[in-house]
Amino acid sequence: MAEPLLSMSGIRKSFGPVKALRGVDLTVWAGEIHALMGENGAGKSTLMKILSGAIPADPGGSIRIGGTAVSITGPSDSRRMGIAVIYQELALAPNLTVAENVALGREARRGAIIDRARMRGDCAAILERLGAGFTPETKVGSLSIAERQMVEIARALSVNARILVMDEPTTALSSRETDRLFALIRQLRDEGMAIIYISHRMAEVYELADRCSVLRDGSYVGTLPRSDLNAEALVRMMVGRELSDFYEKQHRSGGGAEVLRISGLTDGRKLRPADLALRAGEVTALAGLVGAGRTELARLIAGADRAAAGEVRLDGRPVPLRTPAEAIRAGIVYLTEDRKGQGLFLDMSIEDNVNINVLAADAVGGTVRRKRRARERVAEAIRSLSIRAPSAAATTGSLSGGNQQKVLLARLLETRPRVLILDEPTRGVDIGAKSDIYKLIDRLAAAGAAVLVISSELPEVVGIADRVLVMREGEIAGELTGAEITQEAIVAIATAAASAV
Repeated sequence: MAEPLLSMSGIRKSFGPVKALRGVDLTVWAGEIHALMGENGAGKSTLMKILSGAIPADPGGSIRIGGTAVSITGPSDSRRMGIAVIYQELALAPNLTVAENVALGREARRGAIIDRARMRGDCAAILERLGAGFTPETKVGSLSIAERQMVEIARALSVNARILVMDEPTTALSSRETDRLFALIRQLRDEGMAIIYISHRMAEVYELADRCSVLRDGSYVGTLPRSDLNAEALVRMMVGRELSDFYEKQHRSGGGAEVLRISGLTDGRKLRPADLALRAGEVTALAGLVGAGRTELARLIAGADRAAAGEVRLDGRPVPLRTPAEAIRAGIVYLTEDRKGQGLFLDMSIEDNVNINVLAADAVGGTVRRKRRARERVAEAIRSLSIRAPSAAATTGSLSGGNQQKVLLARLLETRPRVLILDEPTRGVDIGAKSDIYKLIDRLAAAGAAVLVISSELPEVVGIADRVLVMREGEIAGELTGAEITQEAIVAIATAAASAV
């Protein structure tokens, strides 16, 4: 094409005194996957909401589709121009069939009667094109997350969308589902569609993107072609710092006295009897492939699941950990990998979320809540963890993923734990929030806590861990320390390649 399919120039948007977008440019060509990156709050979502017609831009900028200037005043304008957006929280009706969801709001009719046979036929043709393993008559509520995303893509194709925006589409997907989605995205790209791909995961951007544009603090920083994509360049563009500044180890490696020891711990099903020790002042990482048993082991230690056999000792004394409450009282806290489903109360305020574990201990006579103390506690948490929020009264669900994670961490830290088990602590958060969480982990270790981190990101494991335990098929298959800790060594143990040599 002589002209880009999409050109956004000088886009501005203010919400009162807050300037969300400061003259942002974005150019996307037909037949390309264009990644859009930036920290939470950088302006990505605001820019895409303007493109989708969800909110209006401030006067002064321009949007051109195929070289023609357009005015997008609402979602109907956006759809008519061939723009479709698939949000992280999928907008589907689970009680309706696939065909009904695909045609929702645009149902085929014969006079006043809905033509369901035509809807099913049109939907079947699209599903065949996508290689879907379900039918138009399937209820959406019975589909997996990956299959529901395919329904969203089918809906976009049903309106002949030329520009497809995908916002963090792999957050809830397994590695196999992610591979399938990537193949589908490449297929759509090869058919001439322009795809704007929003993700915090650099590995995905390296694998998919033809070009990558970066926003920072509401401003356009620049665009890199695929040949120039690398971690150092992207980090520098997103946060204005070098990648080497991220993994700071100020605590002394080597650890102190043994705090926690588990012996023969097993669930009697997936996990083989496991032994490990955690020491004060040390960051230990639990690595391995998805499904190796890392989370299952962490939940046993934290009392979230009942052990079939084995023993947990704290400071040399056996402790029964039949419930999370018992673990917390013993000084062991667990940060779940599912902060929204199992960790936070999203409809409650930041203040209530931070204070909920210490309400009884902090109450006068065990019954009357000390509200002033609660306000002081949450104010200190917001300051020390750099939680970005309008106020402590804001609902936790209104925060970005990184700030939600910090609120959950703040709640755990209020119990003054001696052992912290952090399951995927940086999943789904932007790179700036990751840096803050790494610094917090370092501070906790420096203060003498024993920290166990479960992570699927190998650079993260190498960057923060003093010691790495690698799990494979339900057992701890190896241990690495010091200079032994490399991505290659972790993968070799996790895949049994090391034992095969």
